[in-house]
Amino acid sequence: MDEPDVGLPRPGVRRMLSAAWEGEIMLYELRIYECVPGRLPDLLKRFDTITLKLWEKHGIRQAGFWTTVIGESNQTLYYFVVWESLAEREKKWNAFGADPEWIKARAQTEANGAIVANVKNFILAPTSFSAVK
Repeated sequence: MDEPDVGLPRPGVRRMLSAAWEGEIMLYELRIYECVPGRLPDLLKRFDTITLKLWEKHGIRQAGFWTTVIGESNQTLYYFVVWESLAEREKKWNAFGADPEWIKARAQTEANGAIVANVKNFILAPTSFSAVK
């Protein structure tokens, strides 16, 4: 009797994960930061004056940032990061997260309390008919 395929991705999903790891498809990471009420300006300032410079140092490429004009919350930041592979993401994101300059800057900008209450992220691959590849 065959073992059930519980919790494992379907074959098509496994192929996509393999392609994503190997860099055969471009990946976009959607990150959503829900701020502590009133702290969105602090988050925007940190990205503008600190984070993006450190991303450049680590070779992290952003594809855009957005805030809500009409919607659920005006205390949310949405942005995309572009990755050539999951391997690239793992290497560069981990290096950024461990960077002493980032750790110090984050602590300084959060000296008066947390800026972000919740983070969501999604790794996305474009469809065959997407204008963005």
